[in-house]
Amino acid sequence: MAYIKELSKFEGQEVELKGWNAQKRDSKTIVFMTMRDGTGFTQCVIDLAAVGENSFEAAKRLPQESSLSLKGKVVKDERQMGGYEVQVTSLQVIAVAEAYPITPKEHGVDFLMDNRHLWLRSKNQWAIMRVRNEIIFAIHTFFQQHGFVQMDAPIFTGNACEGTSTLFETDFYGDPAYLSQSGQLYGEAMAMAQGLIYTFGPTFRAEKSKTRRHLSEFWMIEPEMAFYDLKMDMDVIEDFIRFVVTTVLEKSKAELQILERDTTYLEKVREPFIRMKYEDAVDVIKGEKEIGGRTSLQMLEGEEKELQIAKATLLTEIQEREAKIASGELKKGEINFNQSKIDKLKNEVKDLEEKLLNIPVWLNSAKNFKRGDDFGGSDETVLTKMFGQPVMVYNWPQEVKAFYMKEDETDKGYAKGVDLLAPEGYGEVVGGGERETDIERLKSKIIEHDLPMSAFEWYLDLRKFGNVPHAGFGLGLERLVAWICGLQHIRETIPFPRSYGRLLP
Repeated sequence: MAYIKELSKFEGQEVELKGWNAQKRDSKTIVFMTMRDGTGFTQCVIDLAAVGENSFEAAKRLPQESSLSLKGKVVKDERQMGGYEVQVTSLQVIAVAEAYPITPKEHGVDFLMDNRHLWLRSKNQWAIMRVRNEIIFAIHTFFQQHGFVQMDAPIFTGNACEGTSTLFETDFYGDPAYLSQSGQLYGEAMAMAQGLIYTFGPTFRAEKSKTRRHLSEFWMIEPEMAFYDLKMDMDVIEDFIRFVVTTVLEKSKAELQILERDTTYLEKVREPFIRMKYEDAVDVIKGEKEIGGRTSLQMLEGEEKELQIAKATLLTEIQEREAKIASGELKKGEINFNQSKIDKLKNEVKDLEEKLLNIPVWLNSAKNFKRGDDFGGSDETVLTKMFGQPVMVYNWPQEVKAFYMKEDETDKGYAKGVDLLAPEGYGEVVGGGERETDIERLKSKIIEHDLPMSAFEWYLDLRKFGNVPHAGFGLGLERLVAWICGLQHIRETIPFPRSYGRLLP
């Protein structure tokens, strides 16, 4: 038995494949079936003369997602996915599927999420999961090659990193416990033992939010590094993201092609990342500083005009094609071609209209941003649009960062934290910084954040016994998957998403 991903090794030879009927079309004497086997998709050509009447009729009647085994010759065909097709010589049906609820026609989001266990089989979802797998492997590869030790933080915790308002509380043998929102504090302890460590595990946030960037259960990668400062931390972040993204660009070309991902912005990770202090970033967002000869406000206003022109052009083409159809002078094939083109153009118009709705929101946010505030999604979008590549914003006001962030000795009131913002509106994918080493400052911050001191005694011990400068960061896996795959919603980045109002399947 061979796998579809290996077909190039068997050109001109007969192979046996086992898989599922993903899609098919047929005529009187031939069936074109797209078969999937988990490793890929390929076209299988089932000819009546080659397989006989019984097998041909079985293939012709075979419902979508039925399983089968077939044998056939591997033939090179650049027009097909993967560059090969299989000319079938025999086939055997394994199981006939019932009427498949997910067909090539469009479905609403709720329907697809209710049928997530089946939606995972579709070509796009298959590609996303393969990219996710490649990202995970690249993450481990990077850290293992750089001398990091993988360690595991507990999922049950007795305290919160940043307060309990967004934590899931549970009973732990009679005592209150929480599902972890971060393994970072434990990562600091492990770094004091191993030097360089990273954790990779599930984390939980009980935010009642249904935005495109929020999940209640997601996976975090959190390295911690003894004897590192903020600059060293940023260097690791940049090297790490560059390694992961370039690895995916190299090894997941077929999957990115299925997703029709424009990799222009991804390719820019090969260039040095933009690094700027919070205050400078605010100047850019508010339109008080020019980048490349224009301000953010000018950029947004120009983009709005370009989108309006593009929309008008599409609407004109739609009208012209509709007029051709209405004229009654076209043949059936020409009518179908024009109608298909009209449907596609209408979808493009819809996308443009959504973008046009966003621009006034971005403009309003930029004009009214208050210094000292954290960045919202609109602010992150405006900032990265000005550069078109990853932007690292550092030295944030202490009020918007966690209690364990170290204050900059030369820039009082600012924490030595950093956020990495991905371009194209994907926003923060990494948050990190240098950790506070002054035990008295930590104690005052714990009190200031109204956290129970007793729950942090073990954490304070790290400053009592062998205190050293150290830094780290956290990467949300699903946000990285969304950016690399070019997805509009984070729910497609994980096999079975858990979010506010979504616990099944």
